[in-house]
Amino acid sequence: MGTGKKEATRRVRQGKDGKDGMGNIKVKGENFYRTGARVKQLNIWKEGRAEHNAAGEVTKAASYQSKETPVARIEPNRKWFTNTRVISQDALAKFRGAVEEQKKDPYSFLIKQNKLPMSLINDNKGKERVDGLLQHAAKIKIEGEKFGDTFGPNAQRKRPKLAVSSIEDLAASTDGDLHSYDEKRKEAAMLSGQTLDEEPENDQAYFLPDAGMLTSAREAIFTKGQSKRIWNELYKVIDSSDVVIHVLDARDPLGTRCRSIEKYIREEAPHKHLLFLLNKCDLVPTNVAARWVKLLSREYPTLAFHASITNSFGKGSLISLLRQFSALHSARKQISVGFIGYPNTGKSSIINTLRNKKVCTVAPIPGETKVWQYITLMKRIYLIDCPGCVPPSMTDTPEDILLRGVVRTENVEHPAQYIPAVLKRCATRHLERTYDIKGWEEKPTSTAEEEEERPTKTDKVRVDESIRFLELIARKSGRLIKGGEADIDGIAKLVLNDFLRGKIPWYVPPPKTEGAEAEEEEKAKGRDAKLGLTGKKRKAEEEAEAESGSEAGDAASGDEEFAGFDEDEGEGGVSLVVDEESGKNEAKA
Repeated sequence: MGTGKKEATRRVRQGKDGKDGMGNIKVKGENFYRTGARVKQLNIWKEGRAEHNAAGEVTKAASYQSKETPVARIEPNRKWFTNTRVISQDALAKFRGAVEEQKKDPYSFLIKQNKLPMSLINDNKGKERVDGLLQHAAKIKIEGEKFGDTFGPNAQRKRPKLAVSSIEDLAASTDGDLHSYDEKRKEAAMLSGQTLDEEPENDQAYFLPDAGMLTSAREAIFTKGQSKRIWNELYKVIDSSDVVIHVLDARDPLGTRCRSIEKYIREEAPHKHLLFLLNKCDLVPTNVAARWVKLLSREYPTLAFHASITNSFGKGSLISLLRQFSALHSARKQISVGFIGYPNTGKSSIINTLRNKKVCTVAPIPGETKVWQYITLMKRIYLIDCPGCVPPSMTDTPEDILLRGVVRTENVEHPAQYIPAVLKRCATRHLERTYDIKGWEEKPTSTAEEEEERPTKTDKVRVDESIRFLELIARKSGRLIKGGEADIDGIAKLVLNDFLRGKIPWYVPPPKTEGAEAEEEEKAKGRDAKLGLTGKKRKAEEEAEAESGSEAGDAASGDEEFAGFDEDEGEGGVSLVVDEESGKNEAKA
């Protein structure tokens, strides 16, 4: 009865009151008593239990709890490969060759590398040189070995060689090592004539000369540019830049080159573009700057630059290059260009030159820029100035660090000890012309005609020459202290500042390359063309000279063969005399 009431109310509720004559008609599949959610819940309760037999064993497992693995086979379908790209081996080999050729060219860049199959192109090259991949390969090798090959009686791995077999033997060997160490200390004290103290900390012989320790501590000023704050600023600039410009000093490009930073960018950020900018090219001859640009361009694009707001050089080329990079990255709203390098190489001056006004503080001393700063060059190009950083090196001496302009000369305690290095790098005639003095050099005992090479000076001779050089400048300029003695340290700081600021001409000559001789031949051909000597005419003249020379040689020597010139032959021959001093000055000009 209740069922009928519920059915009647349902019909009224759904509008099936029978007025249209369809009240008693039931639709096929219509459920009058249970909703879909109710049926689903009932099925879960019914199927969620396992069926057991009389012994309690499971005859039919519950849903999703069966331990039997069904045997099935997935039918292959070509639709699996509809969203992939297929390439043949020949096409892949050609593509790899094209990419390798482009990588060798420093003036070409691979854009949108994330859309290229770089894993197929690189082919895991350099796996053995990268620490992470090398450890991964070793781990795979260990995991792939059998247990019996690693442990047990049939192990094939090398065992460590131990000289002792127990803890007692190890303690006895330690006592023997201590005894031999004490004997070495006593022997070193006897040989050096020093007293031996029982405490190693108070013993002078404890610090042996071959122990790898410095005889004198390096001044703290020579660690400038290596602080954690500076390196944090550097990495912020590198991470924020799309183009990194490495500023080099044209007088010493290799000395002011940060190879560790180049390696970091090449390995950790290969998508960033690295350039070399040879600043202060006005302080070196034009041919030297051109040779350095040609030499460095083999690794990275290199430009010569002279930073000056009023009279600059290379500004148009640099801006044009930055516009090209901006066009390459047209998908971005703007690109950032970071300037990195040694202190006092002119990074802030270059930014001022590009903006044609003073937007960064500059000074002829290192350490003027403290933090990084953003400067807008144009709408799509931003410049980032960075403090100068000095990568740590075990081969750089305090002389090298000071003469590269890393530290301030007024903070050096004994500046006179670095003047011999200045005299060694600079030409004599340039120093004479700059300070208007002469006579500090020690005259060699032999003339240049008697010796082919100029004799090398000892350290003692160079120190004496530097002292005479500083005294002459001090007396000429009136820099004297109490007692009429020359102010050696003050004049030494003055000379170092003149050396670093370009008042004294000097530069490091570029190394000779293999194609230098070919270039000289090309220049000779160009001179011949200017003089009107064509190729046929030059060849005819050379043949005539060779024939006349051979006839004269036959008449003079007869049937005897030419044995060559003797080293001790001083008379009866033609010798070419070269003025070594002028040649040296030209090399250092």
